[in-house]
Amino acid sequence: MSISFLVIGGGGREHALAHTLARSSHTTHVYVAPGNGGTAGAHSEIQRKIRNIDINAEDLDRLSEFVDEHAIDYTIVGPEAPLAAGIVDRWLDMGLACFGPTKNAARLESSKAYAKGFMERWNIPTASGASFTRYDDARDYLSSIDWKPVIKASGLAAGKGVILPDDDESALRALHEIMVERVFGEAGCEVVIEERLEGYEISLLVVSDGSHIRPLPAARDHKRQLDGDQGPNTGGMGAIAPVLAPDQALHGQLMDIMQSVVTGMAAEGQPYVGILYGGFMITPTGPKVLEFNCRFGDPETQAVLAILGDEDLVSLITAASNGDVSGVSMTEPAAHAATVVMASGGYPGPYEKGVRISGIESAQAHPNVLVFHAGTEWVDGVLRTCGGRVLGVTGLGDTRSQALENAYQAIQSIKFDGAQYRTDIGRTRSE
Repeated sequence: MSISFLVIGGGGREHALAHTLARSSHTTHVYVAPGNGGTAGAHSEIQRKIRNIDINAEDLDRLSEFVDEHAIDYTIVGPEAPLAAGIVDRWLDMGLACFGPTKNAARLESSKAYAKGFMERWNIPTASGASFTRYDDARDYLSSIDWKPVIKASGLAAGKGVILPDDDESALRALHEIMVERVFGEAGCEVVIEERLEGYEISLLVVSDGSHIRPLPAARDHKRQLDGDQGPNTGGMGAIAPVLAPDQALHGQLMDIMQSVVTGMAAEGQPYVGILYGGFMITPTGPKVLEFNCRFGDPETQAVLAILGDEDLVSLITAASNGDVSGVSMTEPAAHAATVVMASGGYPGPYEKGVRISGIESAQAHPNVLVFHAGTEWVDGVLRTCGGRVLGVTGLGDTRSQALENAYQAIQSIKFDGAQYRTDIGRTRSE
């Protein structure tokens, strides 16, 4: 069996996907559109299967032409925007295989208001709250509640549309910024105001064929910018995996919730095929859903895929696309992984681009380290920054402590001006 893939996107998640797909003996080519510096300069046997394609992730016309011309077997969608634009529907109409949910099914992520309503209909545990399209109504609701809120732009906001205000004044200011000033653009046309849940977070990614699900190792993401879970929310500053064993009762509870989602979507005429990400808060009264993503989470994917068997991801994707993941046998993870994000100075606010990066080869010389590129590009033979999250340095180890030690040791070799990273990944939000 020889398989070719197109991975759409250009971040750390897409580098991790391309690297993992290329590990399979069945994979012949992995094209990445548009890719980044890490998916460009390939030298190892695995990396030689990977090639960047200069096509924007949202240019569905050129992407479909490429898939057709090169007889690509499977398209894997990394970012959320192409899913919300209906790329899967278009591929299906053309008779092409695309791993991901349809536009309507992807509303679980593209509309937090839709997801909120869906969870209410199917009794899926989540925070108390309400959705609003009028600023005055949302402001009045804020004034009426007696709990600390979370304010979310309902639409897609590149992982930055969630604000955790500390007091009434900052909550009203955040609401005004989202709905009136439109700091997140059209994503702020509707907001969801929820009760802020207390506990610790777990991310669970499952592969769905529309009826059955198979889990990937559970992970924990660290979204706040600064040590001690302080500072603004980001797209994610690091992740660890696994954080649960499949035979633990909590893992079973999370799987039951995820199965309820897939069952509910099918019952409503929107069968969910692809990867489904559940972000959970484990509260004193049990797990509650924080959010759904309809694609691989980032940076969790970088840690999770690093501990999968070489054939696991390809087997899951092909089985889901062909309608049945129930018979897929997966390798039990024998290692732990820890991903620490190195970000540009100023991130998640304004940051400088074009900063020279050095030391990655030294970091990757460690046998238990993988460096996944996110915001990097080659300019005249020099690797430079081009994004907020620049690298995801992933350490592997027999224990979580070993994985963290390997990741942080590797970081010391990598240099670029303004680099920032958290020093406490995997050491906060203890169970």
